[in-house]
Amino acid sequence: MVRMSLVIPCYNEARSLPQLVARCGDVVCAELGCEIVLVDNGSTDDTPDVLARELAGKAGIRSVRVPVNRGYGHGILEGLRACESEILGWTHADLQTDPMDAVRGFAMFRSERDPARLFVKGSRRGRPIADTAFTFAMSLFETLWIGHPMRDINAQPTLFPRTFLESWRDPPEDFALDLFAYAAAKSSRMRVRRFPVLFAPRQHGESHWNVDWKAKARFIRRTLDFSVRLRRDLAARNRASA
Repeated sequence: MVRMSLVIPCYNEARSLPQLVARCGDVVCAELGCEIVLVDNGSTDDTPDVLARELAGKAGIRSVRVPVNRGYGHGILEGLRACESEILGWTHADLQTDPMDAVRGFAMFRSERDPARLFVKGSRRGRPIADTAFTFAMSLFETLWIGHPMRDINAQPTLFPRTFLESWRDPPEDFALDLFAYAAAKSSRMRVRRFPVLFAPRQHGESHWNVDWKAKARFIRRTLDFSVRLRRDLAARNRASA
């Protein structure tokens, strides 16, 4: 059985895919026993054709297709369902976060005494000041609201044991999936380890949410709505396990 799997959701990332696949090849070579699952998350550009061409003859890298885009989180969840590894995780396709960062994250599970209780996440460096301030404000709110220290919630990669995934109930199918996983790990008293990752400028396309302050306002509104439900669900889960 493959021991580690990294899921990368790709939505209209055709121009990034050649470089992304090449970098994923580096990951597979560096991390023996690792597979990478690229999820064509309902793309409407040339992503399917580029994936077919770039993945031909590539060992350790495969793709799954989601016919209609139902959200960032949905694509990740579909990719995770296609994996059979003991350690799972995801990162972004836009190359702002290097897939090779996952190699450092996976190494933490080998050095951990109880890897079944470990949750690993990157911590971004090199971001614009405005984005850093926005992230800090959201992290502070979630820390106060959820009741656990939370920081840089959307940083990548995000890595965890399969048993943690199997404990999830009704995970969100949008960008709130990062918050859901992080908060669930904190609530479950898992050991959370962070490590610094360089956040590089986007090379192709544009962000699907971090476009302007109007887009950020919509993101905040959706996050707040989900946070209300999340705190209620975590409280119910804690009562049930008490």
